Amino acid sequence: MQQIVNFLIKYRNGLLFITLLLLALFFTIQSHSYHRSKFVNSANFLTGGVYDGLSGIDSYFDLRVHNEQLLSENNALRNKLYASSDSLIRQTDSTVLGGRFSFVTAKVINNNYSLRDNFLTLRGGRKSGIAQDQGVITSKGIVGIIDHVSARYATVVSILNSTSQINAKLKKSGHFGILVWEGGNPNKVKLIDVQQKAPVAKGDTIVTGGKSTIFPEGIGIGTISDFTLDASENFYTIEIDLFNDMTNVGHVYVIENLDKEEIQQLEAETTDEQ
Repeated sequence: MQQIVNFLIKYRNGLLFITLLLLALFFTIQSHSYHRSKFVNSANFLTGGVYDGLSGIDSYFDLRVHNEQLLSENNALRNKLYASSDSLIRQTDSTVLGGRFSFVTAKVINNNYSLRDNFLTLRGGRKSGIAQDQGVITSKGIVGIIDHVSARYATVVSILNSTSQINAKLKKSGHFGILVWEGGNPNKVKLIDVQQKAPVAKGDTIVTGGKSTIFPEGIGIGTISDFTLDASENFYTIEIDLFNDMTNVGHVYVIENLDKEEIQQLEAETTDEQ
């Protein structure tokens, strides 16, 4: 107690000055609305900045959860859309797919795009309903085809792979070709063996052709950036700018063709009869 008394006596002048200063500030703020508003606004600015920062941190950690929720909801809507037999419902989407298809979402955990033969790895395997030779897309366009599958993971042969050959067509005219990648730029692929009679123009859209049980018809691929005729002048080689940024693929949809077994069985029976 004596130490406190000694402290007050020793610093009485300084403490008196601080007390008077605080009282003066208090009465100034109370008697002038302008100063009072400035003081309150400054306090709000500081506390608001703190809360905004904390909210940003919370949002950052919650972002992954929200993204997964949105992806799951989007996937459920796609399944309802493409499983429906109502053509009016299915035409509400930007692509109208023939047949019946089911979609499974998966996260990309590895993505190669600088090699000659590139692959992606997905978190999602047999337990998720993913199987070999299923198509892989994003909301923008095609990514590749499922290659190997384990219980919880799967690898994808990227469209940026020298072995990849996918049926594709010009959206306007319906002329078909084979989608290939010859290396180099990960944002460009080529459509080869397109008939010379096809009306080709820069900026036209290329989509999947639907001539297999892997990809539905009409999935986006990209737009024409350039084209040339081969030496015989019978076929076009068309250069395509991809819709997808293949260097930045986060989540994908894996497509199951629900009619695949029936189609393959029928085709096998037809082949055996010949």
